[in-house]
Amino acid sequence: MSEHARRRPRISLGVELRVTSVGDVLHAASADHFISIHSGKPVRVACHSSRISSLRTRGDLNLMPAGVSDTWVEDDASTAVDLRLPHSLLRMAAEDMGLDPDKVGLEERHHFRDEQIEHIAWALEAEYHADFPNGLLYRESLGLALAARLLARYRTEAEVRGGLPASQLQRVIEYIENHLDEDLALASLARVAGVSASHFKTLFKRSTGLPAHEYVIQRRVERARTLLLRGEMPTGQVALEAGFSHQSHMARCMRRVLGVTPGAIVRSRA
Repeated sequence: MSEHARRRPRISLGVELRVTSVGDVLHAASADHFISIHSGKPVRVACHSSRISSLRTRGDLNLMPAGVSDTWVEDDASTAVDLRLPHSLLRMAAEDMGLDPDKVGLEERHHFRDEQIEHIAWALEAEYHADFPNGLLYRESLGLALAARLLARYRTEAEVRGGLPASQLQRVIEYIENHLDEDLALASLARVAGVSASHFKTLFKRSTGLPAHEYVIQRRVERARTLLLRGEMPTGQVALEAGFSHQSHMARCMRRVLGVTPGAIVRSRA
């Protein structure tokens, strides 16, 4: 094993057993790729938009790439094994396969069969029921095998020459808005976008005209301004809610971005 392979961090492949009731089912967009395999009795499923129905049987697969959401209708309760594949694991597999990790993506597919993916899914289901006795390394190994199969059969090429595609940019912006009060590391934002940190810096600036850290500061300042104008919490709490480390940090950023102090904004409410 190479020195790089020994030192690279373990990456977890998520495994969940999902039980859904009769009616609408939503798959929310995520920064991870999802592979769902039907594990229970046959169930009639209809596309939410077209209402065209099909029978889903044990072993049928759905592949939902990062950033994709979907809804459908199930006529019966159903069970499935959901595998959550972090994009970083897909990138690792791409590197091992000699592919450019910044240009790989997956195509969305529904109601298909793949014997190799099925074997991996059942092994992970057994691991889940046994409370993961083989540990993270075993799950990562199966995750790499899964990623390699997906890249071999269902790969698409991600465009990285311009800015971030609209769907990826929207995911990042929504993530920033929902996590302004947290530590927004560049690596985390790049993971949401599904590209490397070095590419993310370039692509985000091309898309917004601002470096990522400056964009985050401006959004925090605007959040703080809105909260100060509402007058529902003290200034110190506003600073924390907007993601600043303390009140003085907020004041410095606000003076730089808006040219005014938090006190001036508070007084403007009168």
